[in-house]
Amino acid sequence: MKALRFITIGSALVLAVGCRKGGGYLDDHMAHMSALDMAAPRSASESNRQQQDNLNFPPSNDRATARLNSSPRHGEWVKVAWEPGSVDSLMAWIVYPSTSNTKTPVVVVVHEIFGLSSWVRGVADQVAADGFIAIAPDLESRVRGGPSTVEMTGDSARKLIGGVLPAERNKGIVAVANYAMSQASAAPRYAVIGYCWGGQTVWAHAVHGGTTGYAGGVAFYGAFPYNNPATPPMVATPNADSLAKINKPLMLLNGSRDARIATSMPTIDSMMKARKKDYVGVNYLNASHGFLRQQDDPHFVRDSTAADGRRRDTETELGDVAATKDGWPRTIAFLKKNLGVK
Repeated sequence: MKALRFITIGSALVLAVGCRKGGGYLDDHMAHMSALDMAAPRSASESNRQQQDNLNFPPSNDRATARLNSSPRHGEWVKVAWEPGSVDSLMAWIVYPSTSNTKTPVVVVVHEIFGLSSWVRGVADQVAADGFIAIAPDLESRVRGGPSTVEMTGDSARKLIGGVLPAERNKGIVAVANYAMSQASAAPRYAVIGYCWGGQTVWAHAVHGGTTGYAGGVAFYGAFPYNNPATPPMVATPNADSLAKINKPLMLLNGSRDARIATSMPTIDSMMKARKKDYVGVNYLNASHGFLRQQDDPHFVRDSTAADGRRRDTETELGDVAATKDGWPRTIAFLKKNLGVK
């Protein structure tokens, strides 16, 4: 992987050479939606292709259901009160590792704009496979009318997601972290990882400060906070006052084809460095927004010369796989280091 490396205090920022900027202004979530929309519909041969599922990494979106169905780990749905003593609850998926450790730390897995999908539960299963108690909350529980195990369609979930404000996200993370840390096999420490909207939520939780036991977070292709995230230009300015509140380690993993995050990463890095924060940013060459979910599931780009108006984007598929192969081990190493797992 060709890259330029800049070393900062206690961290490194990897800027991919050849990052291609998008033709128009897209926020993090719209970039993700556009990528997934272009991936469908698929032909029968594409949908049923024979692939080897690498059990060292989370499944891709296409492989998630099969991975969940074949998992040897114990996973279950739980209802968790939003606050102590509250009758109002949210739904969460918790997975326990097979380990000889007496006490195991917790990782909260935060979903994308598509809600608590089978793919997110597949990520939680992999987190448990790597030795942690994983819990994935449905942070849309309240706006969808209450806790439910029924998976919403991506379209339904993203229509509701705007109603889940940062304070609600933090409240939900604190609730499920405390629930998981209260289990007999749990250690009193937790970290947070999240994707797209969930990646922004990782930043928001770091600014919030979490609850007792919070140890840091990994944001996949989600950068927060910005001074004005809804307005061009492409490079948004991080909120300096918010970044100053962060006191736990953070890591941001992004695909270079998400130009908005990619172009703001040097600013984030310099601001975090100036405040002596424990921070790492990695921007992967040719990888897309949503690379961990997409991996080598068929990618397409618009092509007016093709019969169906699109062509296979193998370069991005390779970039997403390469980003996954580097990014997931980085994530597990980060979690082990900051949660005290050897």
